[in-house]
Amino acid sequence: MDHGTVIEATKAVVTLDVPLPGIIWGWMITLNMWAKSIGTGVILVGAFLLYRHKKEEMPNLRWMMPLISFIALNVFLLFTLVDLHQPLRMIHIFTHPHWTSAITVGAWMASLFTGLITLMTAIGFLDAYPDVARHSGIAKAIRKMSGFYETIFPFVVFLALPVTMYTAIIMAQSSARELWAAPAELIQMLMAAFMVGSASLILIAGKWSAEAKRDLAMVLALSVFFSFIMYMGEYFFSFKAAEVEATLTYIHEGGSYQLQFWSAMVLGYIIPFFIAMGSMKEESRVLMKFAALTTLIGLYLAKSTWLEIPQMIPLS
Repeated sequence: MDHGTVIEATKAVVTLDVPLPGIIWGWMITLNMWAKSIGTGVILVGAFLLYRHKKEEMPNLRWMMPLISFIALNVFLLFTLVDLHQPLRMIHIFTHPHWTSAITVGAWMASLFTGLITLMTAIGFLDAYPDVARHSGIAKAIRKMSGFYETIFPFVVFLALPVTMYTAIIMAQSSARELWAAPAELIQMLMAAFMVGSASLILIAGKWSAEAKRDLAMVLALSVFFSFIMYMGEYFFSFKAAEVEATLTYIHEGGSYQLQFWSAMVLGYIIPFFIAMGSMKEESRVLMKFAALTTLIGLYLAKSTWLEIPQMIPLS
């Protein structure tokens, strides 16, 4: 390697011409995607529940749903900025946007989504606790916008879909990373949102109706089932793609990620599936909360495994 060499044909200065070794996208990006799945998932699952049931059957959903989303989305945005080497340059995405970039489109959608969620959180909270609004003019004004909650909610649900899936496009654009194929990753990210969205709502569903809790169990069972099937499909039938097969040796027998991968499958998929299926017949509040916690832990481990192992393969 020759630092500072001038290439006469282009007058370009080569400052680094060797690949970066090791894992570049580590725990910070894993946490980023995990939090984004929670932030969008609670909205998608919450919309399904509000379509199926009266809001009186889920007394705290109207404000807890956007509150959980607001917290998770801000974790997602925070670690997105922290991961950037020069985070202040992020402002250029808004002042000089390039709409052919998935990062630009995703940043705009995520920011709009977060802004609407913030308003929904304030309206829902002040509706649930009207006494808070008595001593504040701003709170009174927000509470008067109660009907606006239902007006913007369909737009928030619509935005939740591309916001939760656009990261798959960014990963698919990474050269020589066949494991991050766009179609499969799009579906996996959508399933992840439904998984941790339903898990998060299970943790707050104290006095909800039995029918609403049964629907939560159904969403959890179906999402972990289909996501698990996709993982197993790639695990057992990847032999036609040489790079994918080489990548998955890290989780096959004896691989350095074998324990982490199967811990993720057991905690995030197998345990929640059987508990949720049983809870659809006979509710068990303690077991469902346990399943919700293992789902959250298991998804983080699965995301970490699937993000890190392709980076272990040399590009040349």
